[in-house]
Amino acid sequence: MKYTTEKANMLRLALRGNGVFSILSGISFVALSGPISRAIGLEYPMIMVAIGLGLLIFAGALFFNAARSEISRLEAALAVAGDIAWVLGSGVIIALGILTTTGNWAVAIVADVVLLFAILQFIGLRRLSRV
Repeated sequence: MKYTTEKANMLRLALRGNGVFSILSGISFVALSGPISRAIGLEYPMIMVAIGLGLLIFAGALFFNAARSEISRLEAALAVAGDIAWVLGSGVIIALGILTTTGNWAVAIVADVVLLFAILQFIGLRRLSRV
């Protein structure tokens, strides 16, 4: 189904914003895996590297979808689902108590930002479906 560019602007902006946040997080996690791991109480820095690389791939997919002339609704919905999974997983990590207090706060703050992107992308998707 076709939609106007104006209707897609919010979704496109939310996808790009999520992409920028994911790139910055991914680069930070890879480049600073040791110091971040120590600060949050994670025993194996390679976990941060793996998460960082995953975020870079995720960011690429977000930018690719946002750059299309017609955004893929399925891929945007998958981005929302991925963000929701991240938030739920963050809650589990915090509930397990395996990180330091600093780690729990860091995970909670990142989860809040990710939730904001999920909400913005969801609203953007809803706007497209009303065309």
